[in-house]
Amino acid sequence: MTDQFQLNFLLPFTFFVLGYFSSIGQNCPPNIDFENGNFNGWTCYTGSVTAVNGQNVITLVNSGGPVPNRHTMYSANSGNVLDPYGGFPVNCPNGSGHSIRLGNNATDGQAEGISYEFTIPPNQNVYSLIYHYAIVIHDPPHMLFQQPRFEIEITNVTDNKMLDCSSFNFIPYDSLPPGFFISSKKQDSTPVWCKNWSAVSVNLNGNAGKTIRLFFKTAYCTFLRHFGYAYIDVNSECNSEFVGATYCPDDITVNVTAPYGYQGYTWFNNNFSQVLGTQQTISFTPPPAAGTAIAVEIIPYNGYGCLDTLYARIIDTLTVVANAGIDTLSCNQNPVPIGTIPKPGLVYSWNPATGLSNPNIANPLASPNTTTTYILTTKHDGGGCTSTDTVTVKSLILDTSIQLIGKATYCINSSDSSVLIVQPTDSIQWFKDDKAIKGANQTHYYATQSGNYHAQLFYKKSCSINTTKQKIFIDKPKQGINYPEQYAVVNYPLQLQARTFGDNAVWSPSTGLDNPISYNPVFKNSSEQLYKISIKTISGCVTVDTQSVKILKELKIFVPSAFTPNNDGLNDFLRPLPIGIKEFTYFRIYNRWGQLLFELKSGSRGWDGTIKGKAQPNQVVIWMAEGIGLDNRIYRQSGTSVLLR
Repeated sequence: MTDQFQLNFLLPFTFFVLGYFSSIGQNCPPNIDFENGNFNGWTCYTGSVTAVNGQNVITLVNSGGPVPNRHTMYSANSGNVLDPYGGFPVNCPNGSGHSIRLGNNATDGQAEGISYEFTIPPNQNVYSLIYHYAIVIHDPPHMLFQQPRFEIEITNVTDNKMLDCSSFNFIPYDSLPPGFFISSKKQDSTPVWCKNWSAVSVNLNGNAGKTIRLFFKTAYCTFLRHFGYAYIDVNSECNSEFVGATYCPDDITVNVTAPYGYQGYTWFNNNFSQVLGTQQTISFTPPPAAGTAIAVEIIPYNGYGCLDTLYARIIDTLTVVANAGIDTLSCNQNPVPIGTIPKPGLVYSWNPATGLSNPNIANPLASPNTTTTYILTTKHDGGGCTSTDTVTVKSLILDTSIQLIGKATYCINSSDSSVLIVQPTDSIQWFKDDKAIKGANQTHYYATQSGNYHAQLFYKKSCSINTTKQKIFIDKPKQGINYPEQYAVVNYPLQLQARTFGDNAVWSPSTGLDNPISYNPVFKNSSEQLYKISIKTISGCVTVDTQSVKILKELKIFVPSAFTPNNDGLNDFLRPLPIGIKEFTYFRIYNRWGQLLFELKSGSRGWDGTIKGKAQPNQVVIWMAEGIGLDNRIYRQSGTSVLLR
């Protein structure tokens, strides 16, 4: 198997030509084109895919509505959002206001579906619609029945008959079909195949009164590792005519445009005796006589539908009504949409252009810095049917700053405080660490806890904005402690150490210290001293610790006469206490038979009364120690200590 793509079709091509011209148009079923911006009228499904006895089985159940990230709606007003793999727009470029994405790039064996059923009106034997799709799908090295896939089923429900030319299965396998390309982006080192937006015409002539179902499905690979998803849209015109078939009486040119997304177009006169053009759009200058009939043969990409022919009678009855939309509000120059969904064949121009994302489209985003009335001029692309409309965008600038009265950092036991103030507006909601504070709805807020504060400001329920954030830190002093007693030899230096939090430390009194405002001053004195260490934080909180320094008249190694290794945190280890000793040569412990029980090593806390993890019984042990004193002389001492449990 190769890492390429195979397209499985349900049935071969057919070529269908209407036996007469028709200028009859039909209204599409409600929201079949998603133009309401929702899934009303559509049935959404979720489920899973499995491999059973060499067959791919997609199981779907009604999900009761769209499921986030599995049935995703996109709007033309969202800007030029591109698919991350294919680089094509997520909203169909056929002029649609809304399109959907079915599925996502997760890898968990899921499947999705969406369907729409409608009944063709009675006596409406000339009826057609066009749907568009784009595909992003993994190409793993699996068997055909294990691959991810995208399925399209168009069914005549009344007759229980699938419409072959409009139904496909897209399965990555074997070879890359026309219209697909390899994405420059991979996932799990597996190639991703993409297909840009393409169109399929659904010819429903001769099916008056019958029920039709559109069903789109996506499914991932059966190994739960590779994905497939698709974008879907349906045209807003459900007939066999097309843009430009109706033109304005004052047009100087008529531009007739066939539906987007086909590989080729061939235009003919009414009896197919003359080819008029081979592009998607054909132009007539001056316009032909009203009632002139033309036809276009639309050629799908190889393997993606059946050859079809669409017809139109060109008549001069078009009217254009500009629609600038309803007056709206821009809050702090946040862009707001104006205008309406664009219609093919119309040209749009806004004045003034100030504050508009694009003054030459039907629905730009407006963000003026002052209240502005915009004039929309709409005309047909042939130059006629000029129409104007206006819309006013009110510009409201809310002050998003926070004023701080008091200090942003202070100690809780001081007289300081933090008061936050915002400018008055319709309503206010204060937040601490992005969580709303119940009842905090005034312009002033007294902060009594540490955190990041901001307010959300509201104006007439249509405008809301967040202020900047203000960090408040309310400190609490630590509990003071007594440090272990330190022993110093008369007139020999001893370095002391305070706890290292806070901003500064002050030792009091300063007697015998080289630097009383240091965290680690050096003591050198002939008499003992009790110190208070005031440690102050940047917030102003003060903690007072104490340090007692005892004086010894000689350098020595002190070892306790007993120790109790019972893990109570008191006297659990037997270790030496150096008095004026700057470096140990050794400290060893022996039992009464001369067996070495313990030797002090770097970082050791002392002997815990065990040998190889086994607790030793009560006994008298002998210790021997040697070290180098501050005077560089060698000191040796020995003695006994009692192990008590």
